[in-house]
Amino acid sequence: MDSSRIQALQRRIRLVAGLFILGLVLSGATAIPLQWELETVARIAGVDDLSSGHAVTDLSRWILKVRDALRDTNTRYPFVAYGFDWLAFGHFVIAILFVGALRDPVRNRSLFRSGMIACVLVVPYAIVFGGMRGIPFYWRLVDCSFGLFGFVPLWCCHRWTGEVARLSLPAPNL
Repeated sequence: MDSSRIQALQRRIRLVAGLFILGLVLSGATAIPLQWELETVARIAGVDDLSSGHAVTDLSRWILKVRDALRDTNTRYPFVAYGFDWLAFGHFVIAILFVGALRDPVRNRSLFRSGMIACVLVVPYAIVFGGMRGIPFYWRLVDCSFGLFGFVPLWCCHRWTGEVARLSLPAPNL
């Protein structure tokens, strides 16, 4: 048993899992003030409305279209924003579940596997449902990137927990 290697792997797993949890929390938190965020992005980009000469890129037009839709929806139907609140809640709950992987990564190794499956499923989900909802393809690729950015650290943690488990096995009696 190589205890220094095990300790190094456990520190690495906890660091990467902690960053993953932080990403989930931040991602969830950004779903709540979405209209304010889009107002801020439009202001920083220097685009006020679709008729301004500054809204020349597809991305700036998309940001303004989404911002205007949120303005209208939040004014006329503020309860729809409750769905974003629940989206944030889902992120927070998943982050809480991953705390188990921080506490005992080997025992909770299945969390990493389940997370990887969810990350892979982001791609067809974003492509299919984004297409059905009229989301531009380039923005669906941005959504797909969350699956990739989530998969890589989870795959590393899954691999490292397997190594910790193997290194922790007692030596066979010969």
